[in-house]
Amino acid sequence: MSALVLDAHEIHVRFPLARDWRGRAVRHAHALNGVSLQVRRGEAFGIVGESGCGKSTLAAVLMNLLPPTQGELSRLPRADGRPADVQIVFQDPQSSLDPRLPAWRVIIEPLVAAGRRADAARGRRLDKTALRARADALALQVGLRPEQLDRYAHEFSGGQRQRIAIARALAPEPDVIVLDEPTSALDISVQAQILNLLRELRRAHGLTYVLISHNVSVVRHLCDRVAVMYLGQVVEQGPAAQVLESPRHPYTRELLDAVPRLDRPWPETAPSAPAELPGNGVLPQGCFFRGRCPWATTGCDRPQTLLARPDEPLHAYRCHVAGARKGV
Repeated sequence: MSALVLDAHEIHVRFPLARDWRGRAVRHAHALNGVSLQVRRGEAFGIVGESGCGKSTLAAVLMNLLPPTQGELSRLPRADGRPADVQIVFQDPQSSLDPRLPAWRVIIEPLVAAGRRADAARGRRLDKTALRARADALALQVGLRPEQLDRYAHEFSGGQRQRIAIARALAPEPDVIVLDEPTSALDISVQAQILNLLRELRRAHGLTYVLISHNVSVVRHLCDRVAVMYLGQVVEQGPAAQVLESPRHPYTRELLDAVPRLDRPWPETAPSAPAELPGNGVLPQGCFFRGRCPWATTGCDRPQTLLARPDEPLHAYRCHVAGARKGV
């Protein structure tokens, strides 16, 4: 089994909604509520859930862009003792690229900003020519021509801009790349190209991915393991094949049932819409999904913990009813 590279334990994030006359927060939005996950070197770990479940907040925590209110995030050290380096590819490639810089400068921006140079270990400092050569090499890896790199962001298509963003994430040779909805702003055909590129890069460089998405098909295509989030909690976690093909938690089942499929006839009457995602200003008592759950029963008013069956020790879910139902 591969070594851990990221270890998040009981991460909570709260944002103040209202303050008293002394400036102290009296009401909070509970964005993350005890998220624990471990990412191993070389794997692709998927995080799925509907809008508002806390996926992007978790991405910010993993990037150290947002400190957790409570809990601990560990980046396991490299062989040289330095903590694991984490880079990110954002959802919107247009807004994530500096419009004032040519593409080659955008790509090597992490190296310049961090004061890092590719040949620092050999005592040499890279000059502009060497930096440009580094950008050209990265461009070729992501399917761009080096002569294109003198253009600015607005002169590229959406797919090309996302390739530039991927090249920028690769520049400092990171241990982990967080992919925050990397294809949702792209056309369907371009989405497939970017996903195939990500698979090829992972194979070539031994990369570790944390893929955040609401698109179950993307996660199924790219990920080894997956965590399903609801209202700031992980409600189900395990190997992607098990979770997406044999879901245990009722929320995971509803999430997958909402995905259109060609092998499933469209119902003659639309199902009644479930209750909306509850607000995170005041958290529900007991199971967070209880108010929307078709299986809700006695005992659901108590807090649920992630549990696994003895015959499926890697597949855990936060539901005592699912654990008791045969054939589920």
